Amino acid sequence: MPIYMDRHDLPEAVTAEEVARLHQEDLKIEHEFGCKGMTYWFDEERQTAFCLIQAPNKKALQDMHNHAHGAIANSIIEVDPGIVESFLGRIEDPEKARNTDLNIINDPAFRVLMLVAFRSFDIRVSCEESLRNIVLQARERINDLIDSNGGRSVQSNAFSNLVSFGSVANAVDCVRAIAAEFDKKMYDTDKLGLSIGLSSGLPIEHDSDLFGETIKQAERLCHVVQGDIVMTSEVRDLYESENLNAVIDTQRIRGLSPAEEQFLTDLMNFTEENWNRSDLRVEDFCSGLGLSKAQLYRKVKSLTGKSLNTFVKLYRLERALDLLLKKKGNISEVAFDTGFNSPAYFSKCFHSAYGLLPSDLDN
Repeated sequence: MPIYMDRHDLPEAVTAEEVARLHQEDLKIEHEFGCKGMTYWFDEERQTAFCLIQAPNKKALQDMHNHAHGAIANSIIEVDPGIVESFLGRIEDPEKARNTDLNIINDPAFRVLMLVAFRSFDIRVSCEESLRNIVLQARERINDLIDSNGGRSVQSNAFSNLVSFGSVANAVDCVRAIAAEFDKKMYDTDKLGLSIGLSSGLPIEHDSDLFGETIKQAERLCHVVQGDIVMTSEVRDLYESENLNAVIDTQRIRGLSPAEEQFLTDLMNFTEENWNRSDLRVEDFCSGLGLSKAQLYRKVKSLTGKSLNTFVKLYRLERALDLLLKKKGNISEVAFDTGFNSPAYFSKCFHSAYGLLPSDLDN
């Protein structure tokens, strides 16, 4: 039977005890709708609750809530319980809540997500055994730091790791520890670089996948914004408010302003929708983002460290490189699919960016 998570945006001043009573009302009649309540999360500060429920379909879940107490969910998504546990640490009631009459759970579902991405400065060595050994050594140490700071690995591959933290302080302390580890020069930093993005959010926002908006933001911070370590204004402000004597080292860690975050969202949404258009022009960005050429240039340069033309070209080349490595077309097909006007110009740009020709990837 499918498992769903729903989100309830609650009126101000609702208490953990009141939410526990609503949950108990669900449990009394859940069998009538073929549902089974697994657990819930309640965040008194943000006045949100998230329920994890087995149900035949979304309508059965809504009908159960409606008949039990009338508190209809604002959003419902189907979830994988293993992924839920990776992000939130549990898929059933916590032990400390089980012995109370109401089973009161005051446990927020708010999480800080950290994306750690290794990058090779030369794609000619990106698949070499020596580099993989460097990455493996670095990952082992980083995983120890993640564990010691209360992080939970959610998704990982050879060159990246997405981690969930329940504590802002733990997340920032982990980032600092990872940065200090790389400062020791224990790894071949001429071949290997590291980028980290820190974002925060709730499990369901705008009916996206579980933590979908927060993951997307962490990816953009990590891969798009200039800086080795980048965090959102929310993460920075929460950390400094919770740790009054601590200040984020702005020389090492870049914290975006809300205006920069909005521009990053607008820029990437537009780019992701239009990047493979061969007729894409600067004027299209100006029109789509509502900016003059001067404003656009200044904002893109400040955020990414690149001009708009360079930013778009490198974005296309990264997509092209991925397609070539995955054998998703020959050089000409990939060139045209990624917005280049000719294979010859594509090969020239590719060589300029990576130091080798697309054809060299087959050797």
